[in-house]
Order: sequence, then C-alpha cells, then structure tokens
Amino acid sequence: MIYPMELSLKELTDQALSLPASSRAILSERLVASLVDISESELQKVWAAEAILRRDQIRSGAVQSIDGNDVLTEVRRVVGR
Repeated sequence: MIYPMELSLKELTDQALSLPASSRAILSERLVASLVDISESELQKVWAAEAILRRDQIRSGAVQSIDGNDVLTEVRRVVGR
C-alpha cells in the first residue's frame, strides 16, 4: 500500500496526539474497530460497559483517579513534548 505522505509511526502518533480529545476518541474507536470484526453498536456497548466498570471501581475505592492535567504532564514528559 502506498500512502500519500510517508510518515513514520512516531510522526503519525505525534500528529494523532495533537488532535483535540474528541477527534482522538473517534480515531481510537476506528482503529480498534479495524482490528476486530465488531459492529459499531456492539463497540459502543463494549465502551459503555468499560466506562461503567471504571466508574464503579472509582466509586468503590478499588482504584484511585488521577487528575487529567497530571496525566497529560506525565505523558508529555515521557514522550518528550
């Protein structure tokens, strides 16, 4: 397959990470969907179940949430941005 712009995986990742959160969410859903044979409605059910599970884990104290800004700071530190 020939791509219009030959991007390295790092360049592609950097560009994807620079997208707004809503665009990254859409991109991630499309990438996941491309890896498995699952319908859009089934994928939404899977994500909804995961969100409920995570919510319940936080409410029960099984896991502790981390401030989003702290996460972004750490990610930027790790990837060197």
